[in-house]
Amino acid sequence: MPLHETTVHERAVLVQVIHGRMDPGEAADSLQELGRLADTAGIEVVGQLTQRRPRPDVAYLLGKGKVEDLRAVCAARGANQILFDNELSSVQAYNLNKDLDVRVLDRTEVILQIFARRARSAEAQTQVELAQLQFLLSRIPVLETQQRFKGGIGMKGPGESHLQIRNAPMRRRLAELRKKLEAIQARQTRQRGKRQWPVVSLVGYTNAGKSTLLNCLAHADAYVDDRLFATLDTKTRLLQIGARRILLTDTVGFIRHLPHGLVASFRSTLDVAVQADLLLIVVDASHPRMQDHLTVCRETLAEIGAGGVPSLLVLNKCDLPGAADAVEHASEQVPHAIPVSAHTGLGLETLRLAIVEELKRCCTLWQLPSATSAT
Repeated sequence: MPLHETTVHERAVLVQVIHGRMDPGEAADSLQELGRLADTAGIEVVGQLTQRRPRPDVAYLLGKGKVEDLRAVCAARGANQILFDNELSSVQAYNLNKDLDVRVLDRTEVILQIFARRARSAEAQTQVELAQLQFLLSRIPVLETQQRFKGGIGMKGPGESHLQIRNAPMRRRLAELRKKLEAIQARQTRQRGKRQWPVVSLVGYTNAGKSTLLNCLAHADAYVDDRLFATLDTKTRLLQIGARRILLTDTVGFIRHLPHGLVASFRSTLDVAVQADLLLIVVDASHPRMQDHLTVCRETLAEIGAGGVPSLLVLNKCDLPGAADAVEHASEQVPHAIPVSAHTGLGLETLRLAIVEELKRCCTLWQLPSATSAT
């Protein structure tokens, strides 16, 4: 049950509510990131609106006055969509769609649209469909006063609601998809048990340059695009360092507020990082919020169970303006951080040597020359 595809004619206003103790700088960066997500989804951004509140409005997220302002902005800019940087509840989404009479999406829906477009393998398409169905079910408000079919003679309980009956096919499909992904994960686990070479996995914030780094290190041809979530399907390439062979994998990027359901759906893909011998945590050193991005990466790795996997911090895009100060600061916190530029080749030889030294230290498979040496 795919979400609606976007068209080149879609024009959107971005909306963000800053509430509680939200950091204004992080909020501004998050809204800018939403604009990049919209661009990746093929949506033209024609305006934006923000509001600071002590707490979100239960019914609309925004205050009623701002809802009217939003209606006026959409009319003036010819917008047919509204993209919220905040997560909307089912009630908020329903009220906003009904009152504003334009399509209202939140950050999760935009990410799901991108994932639906970018999924190529059967595994990725299955994961996206699972995430979409879970999201759609969460958006159907369950009303306690909803009429139920009463149980008849010999039947227990209050019966089933119209909503439960309508959702039954979706829940059956969810069970089918989960079973399919479990089979995929079991097959992948068996294959990893037979591998001859160490696995090094590239992980990091979306658009940090992981695919470009994969191409440079392994002389590969992975797809590269200066947009968020350019890579969705896991890519594995053979990396030759001297007489040694290493399997280098590129995974889907992380992002702030990545929906938990999406992380769960992509468990089989992200399990590549969990089972890796070494992680290369790649961050964009030129980004002004680099430290926030690194925090998101570490939190996501912990969530998927990869927090204890040995890792190297790779500071990519060091050739770009603004990277020098960030590299100096990061190097103070992580003395073994490796500055590189996948674009110019800066630091790549140092990275290769660091990979070898770390694998010598942490990977038992590296101690088996007959299995890992090139033939």
